[in-house]
Amino acid sequence: MNLKNFFLKYQNIFFHWILEKELNDCSLVLDVGCGHSSPLGQIKRNFESEGIDIHKKTLMGSRKKKIHNKYTLGDIKKLSEIYKKKSFDACISIDVIEHINKRDALKLIKDMETVARKKVIVLTPNGFFKQHDFDGNPHQIHKSGWRKGDLQKLGYSVYGLRGLKFLRNDHAGVKYKPWIFWGACLFLSEIIFFPFANFSFDLYAVKNLNK
Repeated sequence: MNLKNFFLKYQNIFFHWILEKELNDCSLVLDVGCGHSSPLGQIKRNFESEGIDIHKKTLMGSRKKKIHNKYTLGDIKKLSEIYKKKSFDACISIDVIEHINKRDALKLIKDMETVARKKVIVLTPNGFFKQHDFDGNPHQIHKSGWRKGDLQKLGYSVYGLRGLKFLRNDHAGVKYKPWIFWGACLFLSEIIFFPFANFSFDLYAVKNLNK
């Protein structure tokens, strides 16, 4: 494996470690807008999970990889109609809320808090980044942008992931060359700036419902 492929394979290792640690006390997790390659497929698990997504092709891609124990094809904007209250220990939504408008996203977050017993975890870019539909999935378009304060107002603890924001391009790739040097800077800055979400490319927000 060359250095570039090594970086691409392990670039999210810190995020996966954080997520694994956060879900350690859960036995049942709902992955909201699970997509075809959820990070739950990359971490050690002592829980069962269910994935829900509106795009059938994407959902089938995840099913083929056997990431979740159960799958539901459905509209996440109707989450509280699909699932009963407090039916999962945790709800996670990774790179999802930026794909719907802010009003619908705020309702989705509220619904996740209703469906979850213990905690809700949200990951979204820091600010608005343009993205069009791709891979035949019209739901990939970005419709909203989020800041640390938006999520803090909802009672979330917000941290930074994926390194310094200015080192990545709009598609989350390494912005500068040589990529080996700047990729290493991203990896180190992700750890250093984890407590400082305003400087990071992604916002990682957690709300412990029992507090």
